[in-house]
Amino acid sequence: MAVIDLQGFIADLKDHVTEHGFHVHDERHFVETYTNRQTWEIDLHPDRACSGPLDIHVSMEVDPRTLIAFEDEVTRVGEDGTPSEDITVPLVIGFVLPPLPASPDLLVLATDLAGIGGLQLPLEVSAVDSFGAVTDAPERAVSIVGRVEVPLARIYLGQEVLCDVLDRAAEVAEFLLDRAPAWLGDADV
Repeated sequence: MAVIDLQGFIADLKDHVTEHGFHVHDERHFVETYTNRQTWEIDLHPDRACSGPLDIHVSMEVDPRTLIAFEDEVTRVGEDGTPSEDITVPLVIGFVLPPLPASPDLLVLATDLAGIGGLQLPLEVSAVDSFGAVTDAPERAVSIVGRVEVPLARIYLGQEVLCDVLDRAAEVAEFLLDRAPAWLGDADV
């Protein structure tokens, strides 16, 4: 039996994101049969963006060696001890917009988002230009990804883990939704 209930943590996370203004659209749980690596994925969007243009993809990947190391740590400290917060799993939050005809300046966008995400949700901004045919104009897809390390000890002890991260993610989502019409070339902007 596992020493930590990650399935329960993900179920609580799905409930928790609704408290921060998100709507859960879909979820998946994958188990790699050869290594027992597990991945949980949750698709969500801000409540005000049910019809688009912003989707958010949250994923957590857990290596079985990390779980074994954490189980060893719990055994080492005993029932009355507090496990180290050094053993972590990555939580990735990706913000997805459709191709943007009037793409923002990436440096300005990265700077603006760094101020919103702060240290709680460090964000990476990148873009990919795609060409359907040689004669077509490029379509730019902007990628915004936040990565945080979640200490297994905090999950194990039932401590609040992601409130600050979800608050920042909600602020990033609002920022993107406010600017998306201009980037999408909406004539009403």
